[in-house]
Amino acid sequence: MSAEAAPPTEEWTVRRVLEWTIGHLKKHGSDSARLDAEVLLAHARGCSRIQLYTAYDDVLPDAVRQTMRDLVKRRANAEPVAYLVGMKEFYSLPFEVTRDVLIPRPDTELLVMEALQLIKEMPHPKILELGVGSGCISTAIAVNHKSVHIVGVEISPPTLSVAQRNLERHKVADRVELRLGDLFAPLQKGELFDVLVSNPPYIPTAEIETLAPTVRLHEPHRALDGGGDGLDLIRQIARQAAVFVRPGGGVLIEFTPEQADAIRTLFSQSGSGFEDVAIVSDLGHQPRVLRARRASR
Repeated sequence: MSAEAAPPTEEWTVRRVLEWTIGHLKKHGSDSARLDAEVLLAHARGCSRIQLYTAYDDVLPDAVRQTMRDLVKRRANAEPVAYLVGMKEFYSLPFEVTRDVLIPRPDTELLVMEALQLIKEMPHPKILELGVGSGCISTAIAVNHKSVHIVGVEISPPTLSVAQRNLERHKVADRVELRLGDLFAPLQKGELFDVLVSNPPYIPTAEIETLAPTVRLHEPHRALDGGGDGLDLIRQIARQAAVFVRPGGGVLIEFTPEQADAIRTLFSQSGSGFEDVAIVSDLGHQPRVLRARRASR
């Protein structure tokens, strides 16, 4: 999009900027160059992606071109599109994202679906989410179940602020209570929940440096690093969950496929307080979510 990149007689229309950007991002390793280009240009123009399709021949003002140049340069340096535009869709809902939160992934929608399945017949279910991040999981559950009450725990104050704004955006802040603290620490003795849901950090520490640059260089490591084998926080949850889940209640935890056997063992072992332990696979047929039931006695 520089003066040298186009003959003086050709104008920078929406179509030409998209074509140039797609080629440029492909050269810099993007495997979603067309989507990236469309999202960035829509953001720079202040319009929706669909509106780009009816504006292919519109000439871009200099100010929009400058904004687009800056965005493309940052994207070419592996900065995630979601952080560039400050937004990511999850469960068909828009969520604000900043560098203080992990970017919501489509795989995590399975966690929401499983939670909604567990509570669909409950008139007033109570859910505990450990590690709320952007708030996308609790928000999506609350939007789709009108009488659920959720307590969400998060250890990072800046992250909690983002989650609060997302709750307010989707008008569920009156049914999702956020608490600052580490896992079960902010809970009161005797509090019981119908379902515990969590997408905790589960990447082994040594693997952090092998992650894609978009993740390794830009997303918060505290939301990724699960310790030596990636199971540090999941072990803590397995040890204490039975205290806060009512008899017959459920636990849902996201993990990486390689951990399926280990996490199944954690919740199946004697003394865990759980039974009917199952592994749920995602749309790619990869093990993704642990589901277990609190023993009735």
